[in-house]
Amino acid sequence: MATYKLDCNGGSGNSYKLALYLNCAGLDWQPIGVDFAGGQTRDPDWRAGTNTMGEVPVLEVNGQRMSQSGAILIWLAETTGKFAPAGTVERFEALRWILFDNHKFTNNYAMHRFQVSLTAEPVHPAILSFLRSRAEASCAIVDKHLMDRPFVLGERPTIVDFSMAGYMYYPAEETGFDIETDFPALHAWRQRLAGLPGWKPPYELMPVGSSPPVRVVTQTA
Repeated sequence: MATYKLDCNGGSGNSYKLALYLNCAGLDWQPIGVDFAGGQTRDPDWRAGTNTMGEVPVLEVNGQRMSQSGAILIWLAETTGKFAPAGTVERFEALRWILFDNHKFTNNYAMHRFQVSLTAEPVHPAILSFLRSRAEASCAIVDKHLMDRPFVLGERPTIVDFSMAGYMYYPAEETGFDIETDFPALHAWRQRLAGLPGWKPPYELMPVGSSPPVRVVTQTA
């Protein structure tokens, strides 16, 4: 039985943050499928036994269940030493960027992706335009930051890079974004991460659980 079990599904970018970290860190782990599309995370018994917040990912290790990807990444870095920030200054920077990621970068991009292709019906164009503008603003900040450094904190990858990678590898027809064209520094960083031993795309790394069916994107807002 694997040391780390990750409750997840292939369409969850927040789950992918941890799956990618665990795989690139060479840790003994396995994905446990969660039927998100079928409403499993809304089930009272699942919430009572797995995560009262009603979300994936959940990391199970030594009988303990942990939720919230950013907090889990920090815990994993502290307990394994893999991809850990070094020193007081870098630890502060790691926390700062993880909070930015959770509050804006991942949040804005994920919300846009969901409304673009994962809702049952297309949303109003004004809503999609608003969400896209927020995602573009967040991506522009990160793109500028990565213009003069290979990874978010400097010369080597850390937990921050895995946190921010959550939604960066889903296909353009699903996200509505052409990162390579619109954000070249972000794309170059994405390629560097994809060169790490253990890297795999989300649906290959987490071929479990269920996500809402993807609608075909015909145009972006």
